[in-house]
Amino acid sequence: MHIRRIPRQHRIRPRARTRTMAAALLSAAALLASACSSAGSASTATSASTSASAGTAQLAALPRSTPSALAPYYDQKLTWRDCGVPGFQCSTMKAPLDYAEPGAGDVRLAVARKKATGKAKPLGSLLVNPGGPGGSAVDYLQQYAGIGYPAEVRARYDMVAVDPRGVARSEPVECLDGPQMDTFTETDMTPDDQQETDRLVEEFKTFAEACGKHSAQLLRHVSTVDSARDMDILRAVLGDPKLNYVGASYGTFLGATYAGLFPDRVGRMVLDGAMNPSLSARELNLQQTAGFETAFQSFARDCAKRTDCPLGDKGSTPTQIADNLSTFFKKLDAHPVPTGDPDGRKLTESLATTGVIAAMYDQAEWEQLRDALHAAMKDNDGAGLLALSDSYYERDADGRYSNLMFANAAVNCLDLPPAFTSPEGVEKALPEFEKASPVFGPNLAWASLNCAYWPVRATGEPHRIVAKGAAPIVVVGTTRDPATPYPWAQSLARQLSSGRLLTYVGDGHTAYGRGSTCIDSAINTYLLHGTPPAEGKRCS
Repeated sequence: MHIRRIPRQHRIRPRARTRTMAAALLSAAALLASACSSAGSASTATSASTSASAGTAQLAALPRSTPSALAPYYDQKLTWRDCGVPGFQCSTMKAPLDYAEPGAGDVRLAVARKKATGKAKPLGSLLVNPGGPGGSAVDYLQQYAGIGYPAEVRARYDMVAVDPRGVARSEPVECLDGPQMDTFTETDMTPDDQQETDRLVEEFKTFAEACGKHSAQLLRHVSTVDSARDMDILRAVLGDPKLNYVGASYGTFLGATYAGLFPDRVGRMVLDGAMNPSLSARELNLQQTAGFETAFQSFARDCAKRTDCPLGDKGSTPTQIADNLSTFFKKLDAHPVPTGDPDGRKLTESLATTGVIAAMYDQAEWEQLRDALHAAMKDNDGAGLLALSDSYYERDADGRYSNLMFANAAVNCLDLPPAFTSPEGVEKALPEFEKASPVFGPNLAWASLNCAYWPVRATGEPHRIVAKGAAPIVVVGTTRDPATPYPWAQSLARQLSSGRLLTYVGDGHTAYGRGSTCIDSAINTYLLHGTPPAEGKRCS
């Protein structure tokens, strides 16, 4: 199953060294197309927050006054304690499990902060989220944002993070154990016959049934709207009249949803690597597939210039390189190659495809990909590609997986109706996906089937987010972003009544802190002084 992922530069791999913004950051891990989440709504929020507009539902603001039933949550006091990480404090916040019935039970959310380091008057809290859905914002804060964001930003803001409900430390969704996940990730994602199709469907069903068994109650209450409402409780508990926020990748959808629900409470908000909430799951998946093709074309052109390119010689066209990669995948389908893995895993077509796509997010990872492909294709050693795939799935050396994959599916499958409801639907769509990406299209089309078997019906639907009356919101788009294609940022900036598009002309997923002085300066100026970038500003 290929899943929307947080950028690798915005997530922490087990035992990885902390990286600063100035470091040579690794690429984003595969933000892939499994039931890509768009605008979602939780329980009663569905009817209360949408209205017909131009043929697409529109997220409407919630009442400005806090319902009396939610007062205990908004009035709670956090008790801060040492996190075990120097300079950081941690706490636990309560939110209603079901906003429709606040008295029916709570969900406990993990919160962390690092106080402003400067002597100047603080600007309040800056909430950060690295995406996913399913990425740990607390890990991101402690191992990147709290030490790697620009010093001038950290000097003026209390840096804050909350793991969204169902994620990491916040009552995590649980599904499969390690060996079961190994089987799941190795399953052929490009079935050639009915037997292989049945096997894939069975794995999707096993995954869904396990989530339903182990997290039955929580699965109904992990939508993006739920998490956005949780953020407003946190804002109030922290004592901030407005929410200042930086969200990357899926974090842009979470932030935009907050803005739509609480436009009058938006402070300084940056949405980097923006999503388009008005698209269906099928449209998102197809457009994202085209985005990966764009990234692969850039990789192929670069590879053809190098003497160590395992997919072609100097002068090879991107089409020739793509054909060679497809041929390699087909060989793996018939004959997986050894990896030296202590658990006996071999490099299958599915794992190799995941590894390749995982490296498409940043050109800084292209050298590692070339090395891994060379080892697998020339030396019959699949260890390098397996390592890329394991990093994507957050599998550690002991065979344990984080809950990222489980939370990701839980949120995505609740936020939108499934892209496909049957294998027949995928088969009909294959030509369109293959046209979008000859190399990755079939894999990403079949990956989109996973939510068809989810034990909880989706509560969300595609809709526009206008956030009328909100303060200026900076929407950042990268022109050759594989995971959140640039037109998504353009669309979100147009939807938002106060959206201001900031464009990075280049490769990779997200732009802030990835080496562009122009981008970083524009965002830092906005965060520190409240001045958004000029309309139409472009950076390289």
